[in-house]
Amino acid sequence: MSEPSAEALALATRHGLPVEMLYLREEYPRDRWAEPGLDQTAAFWLQMHGSFRGHQAHMDGLVSQWRAGGEIHVLHRQLIPALQSFLQHLDGHHRIESGQYFPMMRRIEPRIEHGIDLLDRDHDAIHGQLETLFQSGLAFHQAVASNAADAADKAARLGDALDAGAAPLLRHLEDEEDIVIPLIHLRGFQH
Repeated sequence: MSEPSAEALALATRHGLPVEMLYLREEYPRDRWAEPGLDQTAAFWLQMHGSFRGHQAHMDGLVSQWRAGGEIHVLHRQLIPALQSFLQHLDGHHRIESGQYFPMMRRIEPRIEHGIDLLDRDHDAIHGQLETLFQSGLAFHQAVASNAADAADKAARLGDALDAGAAPLLRHLEDEEDIVIPLIHLRGFQH
């Protein structure tokens, strides 16, 4: 079997993990993750990812309301704090994963190293999206704070950045779970 190309594995273009990275999920499939007895660290990981999905959906909903004729000041008042929280939470989560958890996982299950490397590359790609979101959010905030004529344009750009970042983030969360949850549950994880 030939290895998938770098383009096929890139976060922006991939549609799931290659089969060779899913051997642990085959041992411990998703439909069993809700059963009693899931490792506490794995359960916490799923809870964190659920909060990111919820946060993303909340921000998408705020932008959709504004696009449907909502008030720009309402969007600003609700979206900027939500965006700040999301950016801080996700950045901190990725730093802990890449700096602490992923190195331990490589030692626990050396065979999944390519999968962990892929997840680390995802973090780099997502960091670029987080930076774009931060800059777009800052521009929108400054435009509203100064009553600038282009505040609606800045809001639209922030909405576009949220739209562009949503699918890759959700892809990453799902793929990370497919590697990490079975690894933690099946191989044990001391932190």
